Amino acid sequence: MKKFSVLILITVLFLSSNTFAQKYKFGHIDASQLIQAMPEREQAKTTLQKYAKQLEDQLGEMQKELQNKQQDYVAQKDTISDLIRQTKEDELQSLYQRVQTFQQTAQQDLQKKENDLMQPIIEKARNAIKDVATENGFTYIFDTSAGVILYWSDDSQDVTTLVKKKLAIQ
Repeated sequence: MKKFSVLILITVLFLSSNTFAQKYKFGHIDASQLIQAMPEREQAKTTLQKYAKQLEDQLGEMQKELQNKQQDYVAQKDTISDLIRQTKEDELQSLYQRVQTFQQTAQQDLQKKENDLMQPIIEKARNAIKDVATENGFTYIFDTSAGVILYWSDDSQDVTTLVKKKLAIQ
């Protein structure tokens, strides 16, 4: 029984020493720079700019309508009855609130549109990084664009070229 315990102890020590002796391979990449280099990013940017322009145009029309109605109200204010004045003030207040609501909703919608356009691009980059890591035996690949990594040694390989090659980016 004592020999069996010694044998188990030696086996555990051997296995644990193999684990510590294992060589880890680390890499790093600036993921934001990679995404900027992807052609899909430029297409998404163009689509987003067109959408933003549509929202701006609509907002501009609403603001112009509000401004015209305000000018009309100011010009007629002293010559109209109290009932009509109150109706026009209510109409102006309602139009002002619609403009404010549209502005807020448009900002949220634009952010959602950007997320929807960028998510497939980010996923494609992430998958390419994962494929490069798997193919080249990397234990970890760190994203240096996050600004959290303060130091990496020469043992850490910059995988940008490998990932760009995987994505067929020059």
